[in-house]
Amino acid sequence: MAQPQLKRIARKEKLGRAGKKAAPKPVVRLTAHDLAARQREISVSEFFTKNRHLLGFDSPAKALLTTVKEAVDNALDACEEAGILPDLLIEIGEISETRYRVAVQDNGPGIVKAQIPKIFGQLLYGSKFHTLRQARGQQGIGISAAGMYGQLTTGKPIRIISKTGPTKPAHEFEIQIDTKRNQPVPVSDRELGDWHVVDPTTGEKSTVEHGTKVELEIEATYKKGRHSVDGYVEQTAIANPHAKVSYVAPDGERHEYARVAGELPKAPLEIKPHPHGIELGILLKMLHETKARNITSFLHAEFSRVSGPVAEEIVKSAGLPLSMSPPKAAREQAEALYNAIQAAKLMAPQSNVLSPIGDELLIEGLKKQVTADFYAATSRSPAVYRGNPFLIEAALAYGGGQLPADELVTMLRFANRVPLLYQQSACAITKSVVSNTWKNYGIQQARGALPTAPMVLMVHIASVWVPFTSESKEAVASYPEIVKEIKLALQDVGRKLGLYIRRGLREADAEKKASYIEKYIPHIGIALQEILGIDDKRKEKVCATLKDTLERSRKNE
Repeated sequence: MAQPQLKRIARKEKLGRAGKKAAPKPVVRLTAHDLAARQREISVSEFFTKNRHLLGFDSPAKALLTTVKEAVDNALDACEEAGILPDLLIEIGEISETRYRVAVQDNGPGIVKAQIPKIFGQLLYGSKFHTLRQARGQQGIGISAAGMYGQLTTGKPIRIISKTGPTKPAHEFEIQIDTKRNQPVPVSDRELGDWHVVDPTTGEKSTVEHGTKVELEIEATYKKGRHSVDGYVEQTAIANPHAKVSYVAPDGERHEYARVAGELPKAPLEIKPHPHGIELGILLKMLHETKARNITSFLHAEFSRVSGPVAEEIVKSAGLPLSMSPPKAAREQAEALYNAIQAAKLMAPQSNVLSPIGDELLIEGLKKQVTADFYAATSRSPAVYRGNPFLIEAALAYGGGQLPADELVTMLRFANRVPLLYQQSACAITKSVVSNTWKNYGIQQARGALPTAPMVLMVHIASVWVPFTSESKEAVASYPEIVKEIKLALQDVGRKLGLYIRRGLREADAEKKASYIEKYIPHIGIALQEILGIDDKRKEKVCATLKDTLERSRKNE
């Protein structure tokens, strides 16, 4: 009998002994009501708790940097808005290999007691999201997200001390976040009265008149280098020459970055949105929420760069009555108005909403940290993307002996004076640098790579709304308008560098030729002595005349 047939008989006998095969269990199918019962609202805190990598907390090393960055951004913004030259103290203490205490103290205006729990214990709570002007923070997520990360990894609350004036008492809070409700939970709240600090150098005790101190305990790792907290603090000092920054690293080493500008940067003004920067849905929402009585006054009151006559032209072009009430506008009418706005020729947004660093301070900031032979900087005129004004600045430091000549240039990227240390390859700034033709300026560059030169290259974008590629704010999106302006700024400083390099090559070539002449002057004197039969004294005089002529030609060059 064949082997397969024997196997089938054996299986039948086995089934006969075991009885019939058990019937499969019926599949339980959920009803629409069952599915509906599972639905519930997700708070923003819950979302970012599970997706903290979106905020820059995706690794212990980045978590330390992000925590410091968010606290420093808040401190600098607060000081500048209050008209105070910033004086910052950043301290990082090692508790263990994987746990650190971060403290950032400023001399800003302080925070009103009632606002402290919301600012530090509630995500998406802030004063800058609805305003159009240049600022470091925008979304009201940063420092509260850092507190949430500390709470998740160490269980410790965020600690805040704040004082609003010399005669006001200081208040100390310890705050946690209820992630399900996105609400602050004060763990402790006490009045300190006077707030004293001790100078680590002199040991003298002094009273803090106003300011804020934020302290967190987080799970993190500390590494030295350009992409660490050390590099961030150094670059922050470059882009903020008006700030004095003291930094105490985990190893106890203290770094002092002196203030090199005695004045605050020009304060940016708030503007209304530009019509060319809105979308149809936003326009429809604005129409239904405005208090304007008619369409013309709506356009003039709610947008920048729209005068009364221009508003009338837009409304007529849209085929709408001038007296129509905005809240009564239907979707079709809003779309007609939107199309008329996009077709209208309007002035670009005002530039007084921006606060650039400026050519002089760009160079001073670089000189503070980089020793070089040549410095150059440029600030472009304001441009617009999606109705948002922005401005590009670029600066470079070249040569000097301290920078490696055979390595890629050191890139420093900034957005609203904040260093961008990660996602370099995904950033519009890097892509613009790579696509620029640096060989035109005497710099070596491989195809598709950064140029190779002893150079530090700095690019800064100032905007009322920087288009970051993610919530962690580490790279700038490649809008065509932004890329174009970055390239123009790079070409400007590149031309200045090219002139310097070519001048140096000419001088080196002239010096080489002059050295040849100087080398053979004694031989010329001997030859003349033999041909003309002059004495040694006359020969020496001829050589001296030739050397003097050579020196004068060098000076004239």
